[in-house]
Amino acid sequence: MDISVVIPLLNEAESLQELYDWIAKVMQSNRFLYEVIFIDDGSTDNSWEVIEKLAASNTSIKSIRFQKNYGKSQALDAGFKIAQGRVVITMDADLQDNPEEIPDLYNLIINDNFDLISGWKKKRYDNVLTKNIPSKLFNWAARKTSGLKLHDFNCGLKAYKNDVVKTIQVSGEMHRYIPVLAKNEGFYKIGEKVVQHQARKYGETKFGMNRFINGFLDLITISFLSKFGKRPMHFFGLWGTLMFILGFMASAYIGIIKLYKLSNGIKTILVTNNPWFYIALTTMILGTLLFLAGFLGELIIKSNPQQKHYTLKEKLNF
Repeated sequence: MDISVVIPLLNEAESLQELYDWIAKVMQSNRFLYEVIFIDDGSTDNSWEVIEKLAASNTSIKSIRFQKNYGKSQALDAGFKIAQGRVVITMDADLQDNPEEIPDLYNLIINDNFDLISGWKKKRYDNVLTKNIPSKLFNWAARKTSGLKLHDFNCGLKAYKNDVVKTIQVSGEMHRYIPVLAKNEGFYKIGEKVVQHQARKYGETKFGMNRFINGFLDLITISFLSKFGKRPMHFFGLWGTLMFILGFMASAYIGIIKLYKLSNGIKTILVTNNPWFYIALTTMILGTLLFLAGFLGELIIKSNPQQKHYTLKEKLNF
């Protein structure tokens, strides 16, 4: 199979028929062998009924229905697990992503051997204050943190080699950072393509301003996990050790000064009346706690049976 199109959706009944017809037209005109995977993320309208109707007359459709709304990341992850195409294309169900982009995305993966191509909606039809400006700030922070020179991390229109989607695990709200997840798994040939953005035709957006706040928090999380997720002791242990040594040295200095003054008959205060003593003691305690956090993190990782230590690229004469 050439292409799997993975489409997560929530309450998009009005656009599904038009979207599928458009995708099918593009696929057939380019003679692609394809499948379209709809993931209904707990819709409360008649989206699932529309999908059932489409699937009844089109064998190219696969569909998954969640019991409730779990989020876009979980929907994408479920679609990735069953995708069989050499190239996996993701797009949103609101008709803001143009299926006419599919052939070019496919060629970039197959002919130019990219692992992942991320769409860049260079010209947008969104509200400038509530979407465009926050999106630019978000993407700037993501570029600086991840080292990936992409303009639009959150664009729903992306193309992947099948190996990529079978390797990464998308959870929480990490769908914004799939290129970063792919890079962390060793897929470094990541490119970008300017794609057409269309104004929403039906319904309303499912995302508010809180997605940018959550996005920045997730960015901090994934930045930390990408560096120390498999070796938490390197972060917590290092800082814990440094803080403990600093606190211990400060305590020792306070004690030595106290003894020196006593031996020379110099008037001095009780150690417990010295505020620096409590600062040093607190630093030692915090250092110990950080060290223990790193140690416990290492134990959790090593005892997790689902922890993946490496990914095979190929086998020879196995």
